[in-house]
Amino acid sequence: MAQKPSIPKGTRDFSPVEMVKRNYIFDTVKEVFQLYGFMPIETPSMENLSTLMGKYGEEGDKLLFKVLNSGDFISKVRPEVLEARNSNKLTTKISEKGLRYDLTVPFARYVVQHRNDITFPFKRYQIQPVWRADRPQKGRYREFYQCDVDVVGSDSLLNEVELIQIVDEVYKRLKLNVLVKLNNRKILAGIAEIIGEADRIIDITVAIDKLDKIGLDNVNKEMFEKGIPQAAIDTLQPIILLSGTNTDKLAKLKEVLAASEVGMKGVVELETVFSYLADLDVTTEVELDLTLARGLNYYTGAIFEVKSKDMEFGSITGGGRYDDLTGIFGLKDVSGVGISFGADRIYDVLEQMERFPAETVNTTKVMFVNFGEKEEKYCLPILAKLRANGVKSEIFPGSTKMKKQMNYANDKHIAYVIMVGETEMEEGLLSLKDMETGDQIKLTPEALIEKLA
Repeated sequence: MAQKPSIPKGTRDFSPVEMVKRNYIFDTVKEVFQLYGFMPIETPSMENLSTLMGKYGEEGDKLLFKVLNSGDFISKVRPEVLEARNSNKLTTKISEKGLRYDLTVPFARYVVQHRNDITFPFKRYQIQPVWRADRPQKGRYREFYQCDVDVVGSDSLLNEVELIQIVDEVYKRLKLNVLVKLNNRKILAGIAEIIGEADRIIDITVAIDKLDKIGLDNVNKEMFEKGIPQAAIDTLQPIILLSGTNTDKLAKLKEVLAASEVGMKGVVELETVFSYLADLDVTTEVELDLTLARGLNYYTGAIFEVKSKDMEFGSITGGGRYDDLTGIFGLKDVSGVGISFGADRIYDVLEQMERFPAETVNTTKVMFVNFGEKEEKYCLPILAKLRANGVKSEIFPGSTKMKKQMNYANDKHIAYVIMVGETEMEEGLLSLKDMETGDQIKLTPEALIEKLA
């Protein structure tokens, strides 16, 4: 009995139509990245586990896909390790590599490894898949693409401003109405400090970051279960739920964080970013949101998150400032900041809102109907001229029934078909049919190229 074909949960096949739409996203994002002076790199799908582990927090480490060592890896494990049945210890013996969890940590590794070959500040973009051993659900996959843009070797807040401009430009081009949520990890550190829990900043931010998913009560419960006193949790509530304009929130934070040096530094940084944005033609709404925490431990300054304003959906873009991510690989005090566009989530939003342009589906503009060998020889030079003039063209590969050829053109959403028979060849013309209106005209090859190009 033949095996039923399948793919792992959380992964997907993409049809030609879907790939054309995905490439529309990739091309749009890439064009904007290049507009701001960013250059592309690629890194391997696999990294050493020593590169990946410990960079994403305890929860992130659990979501890493490990790759088994090649060969007879079990024979190299001591019997007592096998008998102990401790999966964590066993994994270190049988797996030295893992699939990348994101593009930022591999990028930090790349910067350190190639520091003598790159110019700082180093502005790079990277569009590649990443993998997470997460539970598949709507908008969350185990294999998905990230479109990252980062600059390292500069602590200037102009970089944060430009990243917001990039977000604004990308979503204008994609015709999506989005909201940029902005916060600063220094402010969160300051809040942890004034409630007397400065050493629990990671526990607090990991919990707060789940506010949209699990609600305030469950966030408070998680913090309490991690040992944060109820009095500190109660003090935290009015701070993270501050309302009003961005100016109102910053003014209130200045009062609340007056005794925290790190917290005040975060406030000043956000004030600077907002002051620059006020003078720019950024039409996307940017909101200071104190509940935004971003669960990744390496963020140290500004943090970003982008959500669709037209439908309920998770974050479709996110990122932030990391002051010393390269330090873990031996290159100290190299600040960086970046954001990541989630191509798969952007696709889902565009698809559900029917925002993909019609031309992204119409990959072929014109198809020559095939009536036989003589007609093929007549059409091929004209087909070559159309392609030379940038017209996406094809000829049906075989003189099969007309109905089959026309169904092919309809299924591929081809705008025009060209029919050349004995009469057209004698006249030196071609019959062009508009597949949407059904109108049909005869043209010379030169007039055809002028019309379609």
